[in-house]
Amino acid sequence: TWDTSAFYVPGVAPINFHQNDPVEIKAVKLTSSRTQLPYEYYSLPFCQPSTITYKAENLGEVLRGDRIVNTPFQVLMNSEKKCEVLCGKSNKPMTLSVEESRLVAERISEDYYVHLIADNLPVATRLELYSNRDGDDKKKEKDVQFEHGYRLGFTDVNKIYLHNHLSFILYYHREDLEEDQEHTYRVVRFEVIPQSIRLEDLKADEKSSCTLPEGTNSSPQEIDPTKENQLYFTYSVHWEESDIKWASRWDTYLTMSDVQIHWFSIINSVVVVFFLSGILSMIIIRTLRKDIANYNKEDDIEDTMEESGWKLVHGDVFRPPQYPMILSSLLGSGIQLFCMILIVIFVAMLGMLSPSSRGALMTTACFLFMFMGVFGGFSAGRLYRTLKGHRWKKGAFCTATLYPGVVFGICFILNCFIWGKHSSGAVPFPTMVALLCMWFGISLPLVYLGYYFGFRKQPYDNPVRTNQIPRQIPEQRWYMNRFVGILMAGILPFGAMFIELFFIFSAIWENQFYYLFGFLFLVFIILVVSCSQISIVMVYFQLCAEDYRWWWRNFLVSGGSAFYVLVYAIFYFVNKLDIVEFIPSLLYFGYTALMVLSFWLLTGTIGFYAAYMFVRKIYAAVKID
Repeated sequence: TWDTSAFYVPGVAPINFHQNDPVEIKAVKLTSSRTQLPYEYYSLPFCQPSTITYKAENLGEVLRGDRIVNTPFQVLMNSEKKCEVLCGKSNKPMTLSVEESRLVAERISEDYYVHLIADNLPVATRLELYSNRDGDDKKKEKDVQFEHGYRLGFTDVNKIYLHNHLSFILYYHREDLEEDQEHTYRVVRFEVIPQSIRLEDLKADEKSSCTLPEGTNSSPQEIDPTKENQLYFTYSVHWEESDIKWASRWDTYLTMSDVQIHWFSIINSVVVVFFLSGILSMIIIRTLRKDIANYNKEDDIEDTMEESGWKLVHGDVFRPPQYPMILSSLLGSGIQLFCMILIVIFVAMLGMLSPSSRGALMTTACFLFMFMGVFGGFSAGRLYRTLKGHRWKKGAFCTATLYPGVVFGICFILNCFIWGKHSSGAVPFPTMVALLCMWFGISLPLVYLGYYFGFRKQPYDNPVRTNQIPRQIPEQRWYMNRFVGILMAGILPFGAMFIELFFIFSAIWENQFYYLFGFLFLVFIILVVSCSQISIVMVYFQLCAEDYRWWWRNFLVSGGSAFYVLVYAIFYFVNKLDIVEFIPSLLYFGYTALMVLSFWLLTGTIGFYAAYMFVRKIYAAVKID
């Protein structure tokens, strides 16, 4: 018989276990949403195997702070373990020095969670919430939710307790087989019930097995940070059969957040955005038709004497702005970001970057950003040429280094702080060098290449000639102020993606999984549509007010939703996260600044190109003597 196994998630094939095959349990890291600093598993005095081997990791895993390492847990497929001592000589308990006890106590009080994996599935703790609706005991319904990882310990009345006994519950799916073959099993879920049981209540014998105390009369294992502590690390293993197929084993982890809310909010924002954009388009098209018809009527010469509105500035509207090199560089980086985000979300939506291939999302994003340098360089070069620039080499260098340089600078400074804390979230020096090599070895040459061809290509053709002498700009009304523009232009795009932002934030800051890439793709499209329309409306108002300096201003105003993202990030920090210390707060605001900057570049670029096309269209439609 041919053994044909289906191909599931790209790059991840199921592992079949036979009865009593070892199932390896590995540790990933310790995390806390209070400190935002991940630590390596063995940074705490856990039991260690005789040889410690770290898994070779991809770029994304390193950047996320994962350090996957083997553990001494011995788990065999479908074989139960009542209670076993993890380390220490048979019945001798393990002693934590004062220094170690203090460290463990500190980590517990900072709400650290431990993340383990078995057959690439992360461990989860089941939380059963009783939603007691009718007050009737029989009708108590259990709402089951899962937490990622398990809590290191807990505090109770100023005492600190450590979870030193882990009850693993593993679920297996039995594969259908032909006769006379041995059964194979696949791991489909990995849960843990952490317990704290003090030394005296765990009776250990010579063979390193132990007996758990009966009932609820045992006391938890206290960790006193001022003196040495003696304790056992123990674990038990329980197997259960499950109907879940291997292919859908991630569903439990991914349905942790409410999908209903999601659908409702997305449909809501789609309707609102399309309604508003319909109205905007109608208004703009009607007004424009009227304008163009008026401008093109040559009969009433008296009327044409008192020209007003956007036709007046036709001789200045394409006058190159100040700092054309910086503008074209920023727009080039915006195009580079746009292409990267579009491809990443699209590929993730097809299921290629599922959470089961750890770090794939980050790795893909990094590499794509480097390779999209060609498009970024090309668009920047062509725009720079259109804006009458002539120093193309300097322009290309500026495009390749301006935005990435700011990102690298901020990350480097934050990394130094993380290093100081000895966290695994710090990017190791070799990875830094590798990233720099990618930047100067892949991205920079590609940007130069794209810029060279963009600069040699015909510049964008402007439908009207620019006058020699710039005309006077009349006094502007208060609502034409730049800041008012940013506030007005940011509301619609931000409203469209507001709910999605909440899920993205909880994925980044609270160690949740993010998997709703279908939604994200939809939201991204809405964002593009709403940014384009808002920027067209804003540029139309501006030209009607006879202010022709629209290049920079439109770029700034179209990115107005980034301002709201910043406000939302501050709100999220105050309301949702209980971060109190200096370094976690610094990390939060450092990374938030990067997100806001990137978001501003992205939305500003979308708005700028929409407005540029619009301006060229309307001036091509009027007859100018």
